Amino acid sequence: MKCPQCGSTETHVIDTVREASGNIRRRRACKACERRFSTLERVVDVAPLVVKRGGRREPFNRDKILEGLRIACAKRPVPASDIERLADQIEAQVIGLGKPEVSARDVGDITLRGLRGLDEVAYIRYAIVYLNLKDLESVKGEIEKLLGER
Repeated sequence: MKCPQCGSTETHVIDTVREASGNIRRRRACKACERRFSTLERVVDVAPLVVKRGGRREPFNRDKILEGLRIACAKRPVPASDIERLADQIEAQVIGLGKPEVSARDVGDITLRGLRGLDEVAYIRYAIVYLNLKDLESVKGEIEKLLGER
């Protein structure tokens, strides 16, 4: 591992923690400059292809999910750690389907379910785009459905 301060490859691990998400966080120290830093290791599973509406296929991209979640949760009292955790859960669910291909609709539905439990306003924001709600009546209907589930 390269030191971010001096670039030396002579580093050693001080502490290792396995997080609930499956990631491994390592606390490291550089032998050359003695600076301490952390690294995060993530297990990479074989992600399925996402089949878009038009039939186009692209690899599942956790970063794309994370960006959509961040936009939906913008200016909401949702901690970044909760957004990261939700992205991890969505990725795990998609991979857990065990299919080589999943529809974009399935990924969107999983994301909507996760947002519903995280923040209702973020859920509505995401639903407006994902469900293609065109007017106030359709948005009102989605809000009423959400309120009815409380």
